[in-house]
Amino acid sequence: MTNELVLVFDFGSQFGQLIARRVREQHVFCQLVRHDITAERVKELNPKGIILSGGPSSVYEDGAPKCDPKIFDLGIPVLGICYGMQLACHLLGGHVAPAHSREYGRATLNVTNANQLFRGYPVESTVWMSHGDQVHAMSGDFEPLASTDTCPVAAVKHKSRPVYGIQFHPEVSHTPHGGQILANFLRDVCGCQGLWRMQTFIDETVAKIRAQVGDKRIICGLSGGVDSAVCAALLVKAIGPQVACIYVDNGMMREGETDLVRHTFRDWFKADLTVVHAAEHFLAALQGVTDPQEKRKIIGRVFIEIFKNEAKAIPDAHFLAQGTLYPDVIESGGSADGPAATIKLHHNVGGLPAELGFELVEPLRDLFKDEVRRLGLELGLPEEVVWRHPFPGPGLAVRCLGEITAEKLVALRMADTIFLEELHKAGWYRKTSQAFAVLLPVRSVGVMGDGRTYENTIAIRCVQTDDFMTADWSHLPHDLLARVSTAIINRVKGVNRVVYDISSKPPATIEWE
Repeated sequence: MTNELVLVFDFGSQFGQLIARRVREQHVFCQLVRHDITAERVKELNPKGIILSGGPSSVYEDGAPKCDPKIFDLGIPVLGICYGMQLACHLLGGHVAPAHSREYGRATLNVTNANQLFRGYPVESTVWMSHGDQVHAMSGDFEPLASTDTCPVAAVKHKSRPVYGIQFHPEVSHTPHGGQILANFLRDVCGCQGLWRMQTFIDETVAKIRAQVGDKRIICGLSGGVDSAVCAALLVKAIGPQVACIYVDNGMMREGETDLVRHTFRDWFKADLTVVHAAEHFLAALQGVTDPQEKRKIIGRVFIEIFKNEAKAIPDAHFLAQGTLYPDVIESGGSADGPAATIKLHHNVGGLPAELGFELVEPLRDLFKDEVRRLGLELGLPEEVVWRHPFPGPGLAVRCLGEITAEKLVALRMADTIFLEELHKAGWYRKTSQAFAVLLPVRSVGVMGDGRTYENTIAIRCVQTDDFMTADWSHLPHDLLARVSTAIINRVKGVNRVVYDISSKPPATIEWE
């Protein structure tokens, strides 16, 4: 990457990834790493700065996560946020204890010493607090920079080391001027010039791909989603005809998915593309299966069987490319310097290469979703591909509850298409993060014309989210929902009822299965 790197030490904050995103928005490359990464490893990585994230623990408790105290001896600028500030003060001689008055939510910050960190920052501003502990006493090496009504030490600076701390969260939107603090830390304190650009990423990644692959061929599996599409486009730019794309149509794709993939990569990028029509194989394997986990396992097994057969037909193929993103790596515990906990297993992190015996290439593993979309546009992918909503690996199988049949998939696919069409017409598609229809294993009584009906129910789901780890349901206009319901009931055979899912994640998930 560039020679400007900032490390975010992860202490379990719900905002850890958000900090990294905010740093990258300042055009500085940033990575989230384990909180217990050694000072020796940090020295090897040679970052321009370190940010200590927040976290749910108290620094004085047994077992509370700590960082290697030797990092403060490296001369690398450090910014502690919330728990990170308390930890820095605790390790450097300060005293942290429960606050007399906890602060959760908005508070008014008063800057008493602008210093480098608060240069150009309002003397009084709103910030977002989320803490029950405070720094109560500091060693003589620290000086306070700001306070709130209930937090006398809301920001600090070490007198002789480039160590800063802020008790509030500058990375969240509820701190309106938080970006200014991060910008000041990155530029004025760390000396970063802001060299991180998407074109820089493209140039460096193309060079890495060429060096890794050499004159061998590489296989890229296309799913119809934006991640695999951008991965393939980047590979084509790097090594052109050495890339062999395989797209397996399992019969559970969105309307027009296969045609869009074919047009984009065969006609637009002139890529070597193999399209495998395998709907019958998947449906036969899924016959009679209703358990969602079993569906996923079967689809994964059949996919690997088909993919392996197609891969054998590609001579001199030594590499397999996957569209793994940085959040996938973090959540799967797949990075040597990443957080320790494995949150969930992603299909893009391991598995398939071992089955096929290929060396893995993951050119997007340092990027977040929004950065992947920007990369796709830079590479010339059509906007309809770049801005498509996420689609689950098993496809409509996890949106067709109960047993899957060809007839049910026809009805679900049509309902889903109608919903997305209406969102596009109303200008809501780009305002939402993910929207889709679900066919429920529920029938209900209705009236059509003069006759009684007893037919299927469609649920429609639409959510807003920045990171897909949490999500809220989209507050779509009632007249739009009415149009969607009417269109689905009128046009989809066997459906007489449409319901709208208003569950948030958590406690629900975005997908139904």
